[in-house]
Amino acid sequence: MMLWPLLFAALIMLALSAIIISWPRKASAANNQTPLQLFEERLQLLALARDSGELAEQDFVSAAAELKQQFNQQQTMNYSQPKRQFGWHLALVLFVLVAVAVIYRFNGHYTELADWQQARAELASYGERSLLGQGEPLSEHETRLFALALRTKLAEEGDDAVAWMLLGRIWMSQGLMEDAIDAFEKSLALSPNRIPLLLNFSQALIVVGGDENLARAGRAVARILLTEPDNLDAMSLMALIAHEKGDTDEAIKAWSLLAEQLEPADPRYPLVLSKLSELGVDSDDSIGRQIRVRLTVAPQLAAANPDASLFLFARAVGGPNLPLAVQRIPLPSGEVELLLDEKMAMQPDWSLSQADQVVVVARMSQAGTVEQMAGDLQVESDVLTFNDAKISVTLTLEP
Repeated sequence: MMLWPLLFAALIMLALSAIIISWPRKASAANNQTPLQLFEERLQLLALARDSGELAEQDFVSAAAELKQQFNQQQTMNYSQPKRQFGWHLALVLFVLVAVAVIYRFNGHYTELADWQQARAELASYGERSLLGQGEPLSEHETRLFALALRTKLAEEGDDAVAWMLLGRIWMSQGLMEDAIDAFEKSLALSPNRIPLLLNFSQALIVVGGDENLARAGRAVARILLTEPDNLDAMSLMALIAHEKGDTDEAIKAWSLLAEQLEPADPRYPLVLSKLSELGVDSDDSIGRQIRVRLTVAPQLAAANPDASLFLFARAVGGPNLPLAVQRIPLPSGEVELLLDEKMAMQPDWSLSQADQVVVVARMSQAGTVEQMAGDLQVESDVLTFNDAKISVTLTLEP
């Protein structure tokens, strides 16, 4: 858009330069006599004055010499003046050209062209840093160039699901939510089951708000949960959607379910508890007590007992031997993460909520029964105290 105004201004400046250059030439052309003709005419007048006796011979010679000297000086000036005018004219033209070039350099399409060339050259690098997290995060200027490169790629090569997704993320980060939604929709048309894309699409719809957009976001999140029921990001978005719609019961259920899945060290965990508190829910009552167990089973033990079962249970310190919570799974191999909560009680009135101190036991049972038999191996934790609703422990079961 800057090119035509600059060319127009350059033409005006060149036209003015031409007028200035030609003006003195026109003015001199208006004289009817040349300097030589004027010299001869004045010399004849002096001769007539001498012949008529009005001018003495000595005065004639003196006047004629002075007139000749004036003519010679004028001729010398006329010879050097075109050279000076030519130099001045040339300097003026060069100044106009340099001024236009400088203005175009900093305000015209030159800068945009340089940015476009850089963006195309760095597209792969920008993609690795943005999508794969390799290297330094993109700066604001690099993000703008990345968007330019993506638009160029889409224009030259046609629709591409990843390119539209990345472009949508850039626009979303810049606050251009409507444009971001359009980009995500084009990407979804090409790749409808991409989980990160569905998450981004839902986030943009939630930010824009409105009943229709929230309903669309809910459908997108539901598609994620059908594929990945334990996707914590999808659970979080589902809770946000229920909260935005004013559905308090569903919001409480969603936040509570998310709180059960998150570890206390997760940065999202305090936020979830805060949301539950805003809804008037005691987090301990909503979530209940949980014990997250990271268990490592020696691979040689699992290989030697392919039909064995694993019993994971917690029992009260100083209380009955009846487990407060128990879980049974086939004996795993390597590292697994398991959970014990109040829903896993063997009796309704004897769960993790009835004991402040517990011991966690991981037992390999060859017979598949909870009672320990000869040859069954087990490992016990130290005494654990429920200072918080969620606690964790690490155990290793090996020969």
